[in-house]
Amino acid sequence: MNKKELYNKILQLDGLTNEEKSELLGLLRKQKKYGLVWEDKPEDVEERLREDLPVLIEDPDKAIISDDADAPNHILIEGDNLEALTALAYTHEGEIDVIYIDPPYNTGNEDFVYNDKFIEKEDEFRHSKWLSFMNKRLRIAKKLLSNQGVIFVSIDENEVGALRLLGDEIFLSKNFVGQWNWFKSATPPALSKKVKRTIEYILCWQSSGNDDTFRGTQKVSKSNDPFTKPQNTFKILNFPANSITCAITEGIIPAGVYGTSKFPNELLDDIDVKNGKNSNSVRFKNRFIWVQETLDENIRQNLYIELSKNGVLSYKRSSYNREVPPNFIDSSVGVDTTENAGRNLLDIFENKKVFDYPKPVSLIKYLINFIERKNLTILDFFAGSGTTLHATMELNKDGGKRKCILVTNNENNICEEVTYERNKRVINGYITPKGEEVAGLKNNTLRYYRTDFVSRNRSVRNMRKLMLLSTDMLCIKEDLYTEQPEFAGQKTFANVFRYFSNGTKRMMVIYREEAVTQLVELIKKADYEGKMKVYVFSPSEDPWEGEFEEVADRVELCALPQAIYNAYKRILPKKKDVALEQENNATGNADKTFDGMLNFDEEEELQ
Repeated sequence: MNKKELYNKILQLDGLTNEEKSELLGLLRKQKKYGLVWEDKPEDVEERLREDLPVLIEDPDKAIISDDADAPNHILIEGDNLEALTALAYTHEGEIDVIYIDPPYNTGNEDFVYNDKFIEKEDEFRHSKWLSFMNKRLRIAKKLLSNQGVIFVSIDENEVGALRLLGDEIFLSKNFVGQWNWFKSATPPALSKKVKRTIEYILCWQSSGNDDTFRGTQKVSKSNDPFTKPQNTFKILNFPANSITCAITEGIIPAGVYGTSKFPNELLDDIDVKNGKNSNSVRFKNRFIWVQETLDENIRQNLYIELSKNGVLSYKRSSYNREVPPNFIDSSVGVDTTENAGRNLLDIFENKKVFDYPKPVSLIKYLINFIERKNLTILDFFAGSGTTLHATMELNKDGGKRKCILVTNNENNICEEVTYERNKRVINGYITPKGEEVAGLKNNTLRYYRTDFVSRNRSVRNMRKLMLLSTDMLCIKEDLYTEQPEFAGQKTFANVFRYFSNGTKRMMVIYREEAVTQLVELIKKADYEGKMKVYVFSPSEDPWEGEFEEVADRVELCALPQAIYNAYKRILPKKKDVALEQENNATGNADKTFDGMLNFDEEEELQ
């Protein structure tokens, strides 16, 4: 029987009220022919969000600030990712270009924690809990994606089928890009008598408006591949300036014989190294497998050539063209295995094992580099050891300004002692256990945040507290962190107004509406071009537009905390609003005079 027939049957049933018939028809409309069905399992964090609103608070002591004023600002958030995603729904809705996540695989081997308990293989709701957990987070992730956005999700066979169906439901099946198979390990653990599991999967969906063409690693066909034609005679090859990445950052590598007994390299000219590259043209004599013409052509196509500390030359096929990437990822496209990723992490942490099975930097770089734009905003809300930020900073060596946001909890101090510490060392530089010095990626700034909370009860006190604690989020939203001590000659006061400016962008945050009139007068005489973003406390949607009428062409107004409530309303479980309450002494300050200075006394402690 089809749906139309069922509709008619229900309408003809006797003994049912119109309301009962409507309810049955509603259930019939909701019935799915194909898709996932699971029992929703509430999370502790979800229940907390019914009572409290999350905010992000910076820990300035952990900030790593680059000397380069134009360095991209990367963000690390310590907290449950459902809380952090909710906050990001205000700061970054529709602004994330690339999401990469490596969520729990739900293997039953203590890899998936739900409400502070490991989910075991015998748990009869194991898959329901995983789907419920992922569903909440992926639905927020969809809201964060830009019109040109993509999301990559790593997974293994335990949940790959469920993930495909869930992703198709959330992002729509028409936006499914494809599935890549990554050769993760040649020597995986022997967990099965029948299958050697060397592959993991990466599923990808895109935003509906995405029309990007992914670019893959350029390959040479086997018939013309010079690597299949070994040369037995010594040849000399010329390497132009800036074509070789050297093991040292600055200095002179004198002419001489280098390499190993198996792969000797005779350097015929001194190499003058600047910023990790040869600044002069140099010649090598060796048993090269490429002729000069082939080398020249590949260098023109941005072939990546490395000179190791021992003087061994190696070619890296990291140049890109418009060829669409194949759905198999291995060393042929320059991507490492998890074993190599583990060794890399040991190098960073001086042979101390801090994380099991990290993803290779080369894998995340490969995926992000599918997109040709260099000003991407990248999000990883299952940050683990922090590989995605490491990869982003590596990619920025091409002059890009990619920004990365990481989210992880601090279970077993992972956020502070692994995620943060790893990327701190990558930025500042480190020495491997073998004594090799790895230069820091210093043209990057990293800021550290933690989630905090404000009651959802909308008393004026709570609204003021939310306004006060959301300032760090406003800095994230505007990508503006340089606070100024005064504005137009007026000293700022933390409980009245704050002013941020980096010379090109500016933002004012007004916490006390009583100060608006005086601040408007200051804006009139201030010397700046363009518009200043002004966030002003208001118990309603109105950001005091009437009071700012005389400077309307110089400001862009936003009423807080209403803008935050509006963003969260689309994300959080519903809660009945409590009527506004009056703060004690709230009207007492309205008539104060300030002798021309905006020096309000704190009427109460807001922490």
